[in-house]
Amino acid sequence: MAMKRRTIRPSRKEDLPLMQELFEKAREIMRSEGNMHQWTGGYPSDEVLLRDMERNASFIMEEDGTPIATFAYIEGIDPTYLRIDGGEWIDDERPYATIHRLASAKESHGVARDCFDWAWSRTPNLRADTHRDNNIMQHCLEKSGFRYCGIIYLANGDERLAYQKIQ
Repeated sequence: MAMKRRTIRPSRKEDLPLMQELFEKAREIMRSEGNMHQWTGGYPSDEVLLRDMERNASFIMEEDGTPIATFAYIEGIDPTYLRIDGGEWIDDERPYATIHRLASAKESHGVARDCFDWAWSRTPNLRADTHRDNNIMQHCLEKSGFRYCGIIYLANGDERLAYQKIQ
């Protein structure tokens, strides 16, 4: 069996319906695993995704030319990461990038690893956060070498488990 080839490209405005479909599939996976509270209330909205695109931070992963995942890769300071409780960042000095809003369909395996590897090839200091109930993402982060660092708070006050991987 031939290896499937995965590539990552910037997302475009015309990708919005596809991206929302991927987020819906990810919600279905989360709900089936008991994560009932993440990505509710229409999050992420088209406005959030368009803002990522405007910042050149929104990406689509394709497998043999077919879109299978979407994520945000954002370089620079994340304001929600300025305060961390119950721990500390491994490296709080060097510039970092953050991975947000990673979504894929259930039938696409290894997407998180490939996303993290792609991001890692661009920066030796990565951060990510996830909902306490998102056991799948916690497992993916830890399997890819991220270490749990503590609790951060979103702009709306919701807590998230924070992770970091450094070189």
